[in-house]
Amino acid sequence: MKGSLPPLSRIGILGDGQLGRMLALAAARLGVSVHIFGPDANGPAHAVAAQSTIAGYDDEAALTAFAASIDVATYEFENVPASAARTLSAKTRLAPGERALAVSQDRIGEKSFISGLGVPVAAFRQIDTGDDLVKVMQEGFGPAILKTRRFGYDGKGQVRLSGSEDEDTLRSKHAELTGAPAILEAMVPFAREISVVAARAYDGSFLPFDPAENVHRSGILATSTVPASIDAQTAEAAGEITRKIMDALGYVGVMGVEMFVVEEEGATRLLVNEIAPRVHNSGHWTMDACVTCQFEQHIRAVLGWPLGDPARHSDVVMENLIGHDAGAWEKIAAEKAACLHLYGKSETRPGRKMGHVNRLSAKS
Repeated sequence: MKGSLPPLSRIGILGDGQLGRMLALAAARLGVSVHIFGPDANGPAHAVAAQSTIAGYDDEAALTAFAASIDVATYEFENVPASAARTLSAKTRLAPGERALAVSQDRIGEKSFISGLGVPVAAFRQIDTGDDLVKVMQEGFGPAILKTRRFGYDGKGQVRLSGSEDEDTLRSKHAELTGAPAILEAMVPFAREISVVAARAYDGSFLPFDPAENVHRSGILATSTVPASIDAQTAEAAGEITRKIMDALGYVGVMGVEMFVVEEEGATRLLVNEIAPRVHNSGHWTMDACVTCQFEQHIRAVLGWPLGDPARHSDVVMENLIGHDAGAWEKIAAEKAACLHLYGKSETRPGRKMGHVNRLSAKS
């Protein structure tokens, strides 16, 4: 186990978005400062950081100087270039490690890794060309979702297929991904979507938050409700799946694992959809409904501190404020038991996450 870093240490965060912002705020409460590294001078994390570097992730000189100014590095999104992670890990402590990034950045690698652990996933196929797509779909694979293997998020880089498309339509759908390497994933007839956000420390200790039940709209998370509509056995199984994945990666920090709950013939089973090696949107509810939130938990883990208590003291519905939803801030601020979090983004765009609200109620 690596030694604990004391208060007044400095954490470097790759990424300048809202997750970096909320990590920086959590660190400040623990007497720890944050140095944000990212290419966007208007990124919301910079406004609350003790120090900022505005540079590209391929800027070796900037990364070297960044590493020299911090005691440990982490990241707020999974599309950090592998080269940047390698540069930092050679010069300072990096948590989570490079392997978690490598696995999560390619959907084929991610699905293969998870299924290799004996954890169920949806059926999938590698698709490199339009002809590949035609062949697999004509074998009766559909309905399915065609996704880019890398960089897709919030519904981007995805095409839904019913299974009834002709060859020309399939090739046209493949062309929508502009030649990017792709994966075809079978549609899952799920009853609901859940996620487990959990933390793992350097010594292997593991603490999960309660599973959240998630609803997506247009590929973007709309709400997370806790407690989820699942029984205790399913919740326990979801936590064990998450632990198995994190242990296999030697993971340090907070991770989100998204799963499908499938109910068939009176039985319930879980399939992992994807993993995110970072604090996760479906864990934002922890900011107001738990003793220790996911952001503080991640800071504790990467510093080598004891993990905090993830116990939930309230029921909660987290709602993302997307685009102009955030314009209702004054009305939301007047609600009882509503905890408003705005990300300080100056430009409102359709589909852009501008904030979220946690609506609390008595624990059931």
